[in-house]
Amino acid sequence: MKDSKYLIVGGGLTADSACKGIRDVDPDGAITVVGDEAYPPYLRPPLSKDLWKGKDEKKIWRGTEKYHPDLRLGRRIVAIDLALRTAHGDHGEEYRYEKLLFATGGRPRRLPFGGDEVVYFRTLDDYRKLREAAERRARFCVIGGGFIGSEVAAALAINHCPVTLVFPHSGIGARIFPKQISSALNDYYRDRGVEVLAETTVTGINRQGAGMQVALGSGRVLEVDVVVAGIGIVPNAELAAAVGLSVANGIVVDEYGRARGRGDVFAAGDVAQFPVRALGIETRFEHEDQAKSHGRCVGKNMAGALERYDHLPFFYSDLFDAGYEAVGETDARLETLLDWSGVEAEGTITYLDGERRPRGVLLWNRFGHVDSARELIRAGKPVERAVHVG
Repeated sequence: MKDSKYLIVGGGLTADSACKGIRDVDPDGAITVVGDEAYPPYLRPPLSKDLWKGKDEKKIWRGTEKYHPDLRLGRRIVAIDLALRTAHGDHGEEYRYEKLLFATGGRPRRLPFGGDEVVYFRTLDDYRKLREAAERRARFCVIGGGFIGSEVAAALAINHCPVTLVFPHSGIGARIFPKQISSALNDYYRDRGVEVLAETTVTGINRQGAGMQVALGSGRVLEVDVVVAGIGIVPNAELAAAVGLSVANGIVVDEYGRARGRGDVFAAGDVAQFPVRALGIETRFEHEDQAKSHGRCVGKNMAGALERYDHLPFFYSDLFDAGYEAVGETDARLETLLDWSGVEAEGTITYLDGERRPRGVLLWNRFGHVDSARELIRAGKPVERAVHVG
């Protein structure tokens, strides 16, 4: 039996941030972190960004050991008894705790075909597999025109690999960007050598000799070496549901990160559905800023801080030489105001509710102004013309 004051289930960036938060309040309490990857916590964004531009892989490591947790890597928690405050691992080990944190993140959505032949890009091992293939100039099919698909396609093209990007929507990032922008991105990618197949479905994936065949709804069959899919993630909330915690679009928590009805069980990061006071909603957010800020705040609260989480997390992306930072609700179905003149120019997209109050702001090639965008959203004042933030 392993006794800990704090047991963190999950070994990613949220776990690292929670360790930091705990140590902000409790310098000595024993922390155990159980993670299913073989590596200590690391940053995921560089896997589809900076590492493809020559940055050193050493930059991704968080140095979690400085918080002195007991890191149990390559292991999973498979059962929890909330009444006894015990957890059981897949190697037969048993853990006893005072406070429990679910930092279990999410897993990639999978296609109904292709099996393990498809690389569902999310981990360091996925990056290394693609990097090895890229160095031999493999032919790639990337499925999905959203956040991960668009970044991976750009990263591979930057490294001189033949890339076909396939997705069912009309344009790259169509769920976030107004049609004018997503359509312009199609052309932007094509100009940089990516074959963009918009409004195209994938109906099958099969190995053919040393390569892969990707069957499309149009009847065309792509002959490639590697298939990559980036079609979103699903929160790893099954264990929480199995022990009776409230689960909707993730584990439901309050403004302190406490699971509903519990004072000793918490959830943070990708797996948590949390209240956003500035928007009057509960949501789940899957990006680095949320893992860092929510993880640290909830870690503090596990140690007794009782600090309300009132942060509006942001996300960012690099698409060849263009990029953006965004905060709030960035849903293309909302009405938008555009201060935007092209992919390589600066711009701002403001997302409005029915009363024309800003719900989200996307800063295109305009960096360092997220706090101003947050202020605009929190002010909640109706706007009638395009807003220049920054």
